[in-house]
Amino acid sequence: MNIMVNGVRYALEVKGEGPPLLLLHGFTGSKHSWQPFIHSWSRHFTTIAIDLLGHGESDSPQDHRRYGITYAVQDLQAVLEQLGVDKINVLGYSMGGRLAIALASSFPAKVNSMVLESTSPGLKTEEEQLARRKQDQALAREIETEGLETFVHKWENIPLFASQKKLPEAVRRRLRVQRLSQSPLGLANSLRGMGTGNQPSFWSALKRFHFPVLVMAGEEDQKFCCIAKDMICQLPQATLSIIKGAGHTIHLEKPHIFDKVVLEYLLQHQS
Repeated sequence: MNIMVNGVRYALEVKGEGPPLLLLHGFTGSKHSWQPFIHSWSRHFTTIAIDLLGHGESDSPQDHRRYGITYAVQDLQAVLEQLGVDKINVLGYSMGGRLAIALASSFPAKVNSMVLESTSPGLKTEEEQLARRKQDQALAREIETEGLETFVHKWENIPLFASQKKLPEAVRRRLRVQRLSQSPLGLANSLRGMGTGNQPSFWSALKRFHFPVLVMAGEEDQKFCCIAKDMICQLPQATLSIIKGAGHTIHLEKPHIFDKVVLEYLLQHQS
């Protein structure tokens, strides 16, 4: 399914019945990132898996500013309106989790519950944001000048994804194919427009999230374990889940546990 909003086209897949569950993938991912869980989740929820701008089958605008998180929130709200969805459950991984937090910050009354996997409300200081912007801009230039295959090789070998080396070879191949299928322009502009350094800090907004939030991190991902523990101190109704034997990509590394924990939490918090 394709939906036009605010001059851009979004690709999405809607399946199942029940309360809506919006699924937001991470950088270099797509709506297909959630495919292993759709059968399970769509038995209880109407799953809405969407390709974010610059990813999958959605548009990749030339102007990097169009990828900004404020625009992304407006686009998601417009997509949900077209689908006739008023109140949602939302699950976001990494970049998708940052977008979920931004969406809830703008429309807290529209969120019934939230699951955040390996994500952050943003950087806390201007110095951190500036350094990250420079890093993301440099990476974006590398995508454009050295090509997607070189970038993917570098990306899959960054320390954040060290635990992915333990994945079965077939899973690693599928992940690599997904990354290589992306638009170089889309990924470069996503980094420029929606990278962590370009988004506002939403730390102060967390205290206004008066709905259940499950914050998940992999035990081997120490950076995001620390962030997750800081987040639950700010959230009024938070549950922390640290998954043993997993790194940053819990849904890939421990899919059965991820499925069970997410589904049990969402079902527990249906109104």
